[in-house]
Amino acid sequence: MKENTRKTIRWGIMGTGWIAEKFAADLTHVSNGEGMAVGSRTLNSANQFAAKFNIPRAYGSYEELVSDPEIDAIYVATPHPFHRDNVITALSGGKAVLCEKPFTVNSRELEEIIALAKEKRLFLMEAMWTRFLPPIIQVRQWLEEGRIGEIKLLKAEFGFRSDWNPSGRLLNPELGGGALLDAGIYPVSFASMIFGPNPEQVWSTAHIGETGVDEHFSILLDYGQGRSASLHGAVRLALTNEAYIYGTEGSIHIPSFLNATKAVLHVNGQEPVEVKDDRTAVGYAFEAEEVGRCLLAGETESSAITLAESLGIMQLLDQLRAQWGLKYPFE
Repeated sequence: MKENTRKTIRWGIMGTGWIAEKFAADLTHVSNGEGMAVGSRTLNSANQFAAKFNIPRAYGSYEELVSDPEIDAIYVATPHPFHRDNVITALSGGKAVLCEKPFTVNSRELEEIIALAKEKRLFLMEAMWTRFLPPIIQVRQWLEEGRIGEIKLLKAEFGFRSDWNPSGRLLNPELGGGALLDAGIYPVSFASMIFGPNPEQVWSTAHIGETGVDEHFSILLDYGQGRSASLHGAVRLALTNEAYIYGTEGSIHIPSFLNATKAVLHVNGQEPVEVKDDRTAVGYAFEAEEVGRCLLAGETESSAITLAESLGIMQLLDQLRAQWGLKYPFE
């Protein structure tokens, strides 16, 4: 991929739902990017979205969006069962892609789009926004510096009690519903950030609700050498949403780790060190900044979350669903 000689990345947004709105609003805080266009399945929806977020261009189809020659990157913000097809559309149009998590619904689909991105030498990244938040950047630095010694244990969870809506996205198996892909991707990806995406042993259990999706789950991952991760996720239970990392010389606590605004370092025998992020953006601006940095440098993936790691995470999610006997109707 050639280095971009311009300094600003022009974004196209694919989809007009809640997460697309969050991303569009945060683009105003991005130093190396700007919202250029939005595409929806209807022109009316695209026009309303464009007017709300001062985006210059609106398209009534995804194909029209990716055909715009002035767009550099596409943010795929559609429901995850459609990610594969939507990413293929964007890559086939010659666009760099930031795809909302989870990347796809299974590793087979992810392997397909990774292969296409590599064939076309185009940038591709999973939008795991947590990786790029300032407190998480600080946590990674603490870990790299060995501030808490050898990392031995992680506890992380994310869950919320959603309304009972069997036909809605969260509880409908036809839409890839359930806790694992919606909420569970956060603690699983967090464990991968710390220990890598390939545990030596995997134990898990899930409660499959009456609609046929996993409403909550518990996972225990063994990485060898006394290293393990205990993870939980839910869409019908409100959890604490905290993460704790324990090492031989101390620990790190991250309240609400998936959208972290604070992290606390506890080193044995020392006063706690707290970092806070008083950002004005929600937090999606940081992942957009990273995409811009990569594109302007001519890179085709981010070192913060590589395609190989995203694939390893998705393969682990496949393994977990296999343990539960959970398969989506469209697979």
